[in-house]
Amino acid sequence: MKAASIAEIKKQLVKLDQGELLEIVLRLARFKKDNKELLTYVLFLSENETAYAGYLCEEIEEQFRATPNMHKKTLRKTIRVMDKCLRFSGSKETELTVRVFFCRELISSETPFRDRRVTFNMYAGQIKKIQKLIETYHEDLQHDYRQEFRDLDLE
Repeated sequence: MKAASIAEIKKQLVKLDQGELLEIVLRLARFKKDNKELLTYVLFLSENETAYAGYLCEEIEEQFRATPNMHKKTLRKTIRVMDKCLRFSGSKETELTVRVFFCRELISSETPFRDRRVTFNMYAGQIKKIQKLIETYHEDLQHDYRQEFRDLDLE
Protein backbone atom coordinates (compact mmCIF):
# COMPACT_ATOMS: atom_id res chain seq x y z
CA MET A 1 0.00 0.00 0.00
CA LYS A 2 1.33 3.43 -0.93
CA ALA A 3 1.09 6.04 1.82
CA ALA A 4 -0.78 9.26 1.13
CA SER A 5 1.01 12.60 1.26
CA ILE A 6 0.82 14.82 4.33
CA ALA A 7 -1.37 17.29 2.41
CA GLU A 8 -3.86 14.55 1.49
CA ILE A 9 -3.96 13.28 5.07
CA LYS A 10 -4.52 16.82 6.37
CA LYS A 11 -7.45 17.33 4.00
CA GLN A 12 -9.09 14.13 5.23
CA LEU A 13 -8.47 14.93 8.91
CA VAL A 14 -10.11 18.34 8.56
CA LYS A 15 -13.32 16.64 7.45
CA LEU A 16 -13.54 14.44 10.58
CA ASP A 17 -15.31 15.37 13.80
CA GLN A 18 -13.64 15.31 17.24
CA GLY A 19 -14.78 11.79 18.14
CA GLU A 20 -13.41 10.30 14.94
CA LEU A 21 -10.11 12.14 15.41
CA LEU A 22 -9.82 10.84 18.96
CA GLU A 23 -10.47 7.31 17.73
CA ILE A 24 -7.75 7.60 15.06
CA VAL A 25 -5.19 9.04 17.50
CA LEU A 26 -5.84 6.27 20.03
CA ARG A 27 -5.56 3.67 17.31
CA LEU A 28 -2.21 5.14 16.26
CA ALA A 29 -1.03 5.03 19.86
CA ARG A 30 -1.87 1.34 20.13
CA PHE A 31 -0.31 0.50 16.79
CA LYS A 32 3.31 1.50 17.42
CA LYS A 33 5.42 2.43 20.45
CA ASP A 34 6.98 5.44 18.66
CA ASN A 35 3.52 6.90 18.05
CA LYS A 36 2.69 6.49 21.73
CA GLU A 37 5.96 8.16 22.74
CA LEU A 38 5.32 11.07 20.38
CA LEU A 39 1.80 11.53 21.75
CA THR A 40 3.21 11.46 25.30
CA TYR A 41 5.65 14.20 24.38
CA VAL A 42 3.03 16.34 22.62
CA LEU A 43 0.40 15.99 25.34
CA PHE A 44 2.49 16.08 28.51
CA LEU A 45 6.06 17.28 27.90
CA SER A 46 6.06 19.81 25.06
CA GLU A 47 4.98 22.71 27.25
CA ASN A 48 8.26 22.75 29.21
CA GLU A 49 11.25 22.20 26.90
CA THR A 50 13.76 22.85 29.68
CA ALA A 51 12.30 20.04 31.78
CA TYR A 52 12.24 17.76 28.72
CA ALA A 53 15.93 18.47 28.05
CA GLY A 54 16.65 17.74 31.72
CA TYR A 55 14.73 14.47 31.48
CA LEU A 56 16.73 13.41 28.41
CA CYS A 57 20.00 14.34 30.11
CA GLU A 58 19.01 12.25 33.15
CA GLU A 59 18.29 9.29 30.85
CA ILE A 60 21.70 9.64 29.21
CA GLU A 61 23.41 9.96 32.59
CA GLU A 62 21.61 6.82 33.77
CA GLN A 63 22.85 4.93 30.70
CA PHE A 64 26.44 5.97 31.41
CA ARG A 65 26.09 5.07 35.10
CA ALA A 66 24.66 1.66 34.26
CA THR A 67 27.46 0.94 31.78
CA PRO A 68 30.57 2.99 32.68
CA ASN A 69 32.71 1.44 29.92
CA MET A 70 30.34 1.54 26.95
CA HIS A 71 30.93 -0.59 23.91
CA LYS A 72 29.97 0.55 20.43
CA LYS A 73 26.60 -1.24 20.49
CA THR A 74 25.53 0.38 23.75
CA LEU A 75 26.78 3.75 22.57
CA ARG A 76 24.89 3.39 19.27
CA LYS A 77 21.71 2.47 21.12
CA THR A 78 22.04 5.52 23.39
CA ILE A 79 22.55 7.80 20.39
CA ARG A 80 19.61 6.24 18.53
CA VAL A 81 17.25 6.78 21.49
CA MET A 82 18.57 10.32 21.97
CA ASP A 83 18.03 11.15 18.28
CA LYS A 84 14.48 9.78 18.37
CA CYS A 85 13.57 11.84 21.44
CA LEU A 86 15.13 14.97 19.96
CA ARG A 87 13.08 14.49 16.79
CA PHE A 88 9.94 14.69 18.94
CA SER A 89 11.00 18.08 20.26
CA GLY A 90 12.31 19.88 17.20
CA SER A 91 13.79 22.60 19.44
CA LYS A 92 17.34 23.69 18.59
CA GLU A 93 18.05 24.68 22.20
CA THR A 94 16.94 21.31 23.54
CA GLU A 95 18.96 19.48 20.90
CA LEU A 96 22.08 21.52 21.60
CA THR A 97 21.78 21.02 25.36
CA VAL A 98 21.27 17.26 25.10
CA ARG A 99 23.99 16.63 22.50
CA VAL A 100 26.55 18.64 24.47
CA PHE A 101 25.57 16.80 27.63
CA PHE A 102 26.02 13.46 25.84
CA CYS A 103 29.50 14.45 24.63
CA ARG A 104 30.55 15.62 28.09
CA GLU A 105 29.26 12.40 29.65
CA LEU A 106 31.20 10.37 27.08
CA ILE A 107 34.39 12.34 27.80
CA SER A 108 34.02 11.93 31.56
CA SER A 109 33.10 8.22 31.36
CA GLU A 110 35.54 5.34 31.48
CA THR A 111 34.89 4.62 27.80
CA PRO A 112 38.16 4.81 25.84
CA PHE A 113 36.38 6.22 22.80
CA ARG A 114 39.40 8.09 21.41
CA ASP A 115 41.32 4.81 21.06
CA ARG A 116 38.61 3.07 19.05
CA ARG A 117 37.85 4.31 15.56
CA VAL A 118 34.13 3.41 15.56
CA THR A 119 33.35 5.03 18.92
CA PHE A 120 35.46 8.07 18.07
CA ASN A 121 33.50 8.47 14.83
CA MET A 122 30.25 8.40 16.85
CA TYR A 123 31.65 11.20 19.04
CA ALA A 124 32.82 13.13 15.97
CA GLY A 125 29.34 12.79 14.45
CA GLN A 126 27.81 14.39 17.54
CA ILE A 127 30.38 17.20 17.37
CA LYS A 128 29.44 17.84 13.72
CA LYS A 129 25.77 18.02 14.68
CA ILE A 130 26.59 20.46 17.49
CA GLN A 131 28.62 22.63 15.09
CA LYS A 132 25.77 22.62 12.57
CA LEU A 133 23.33 23.68 15.31
CA ILE A 134 25.61 26.47 16.49
CA GLU A 135 25.86 27.80 12.92
CA THR A 136 22.09 28.37 12.88
CA TYR A 137 22.39 30.97 15.67
CA HIS A 138 23.28 34.67 15.39
CA GLU A 139 27.03 35.44 15.10
CA ASP A 140 27.31 36.73 18.68
CA LEU A 141 25.63 33.63 20.07
CA GLN A 142 27.79 31.43 17.84
CA HIS A 143 30.92 32.91 19.39
CA ASP A 144 29.52 32.51 22.91
CA TYR A 145 28.56 28.88 22.32
CA ARG A 146 31.92 28.05 20.77
CA GLN A 147 33.67 29.52 23.81
CA GLU A 148 31.41 27.64 26.18
CA PHE A 149 31.89 24.31 24.41
CA ARG A 150 35.58 24.55 23.50
CA ASP A 151 36.32 21.64 25.87
CA LEU A 152 34.50 19.38 23.39
CA ASP A 153 37.12 20.01 20.66
CA LEU A 154 34.69 21.80 18.33
CA GLU A 155 37.47 23.07 16.08
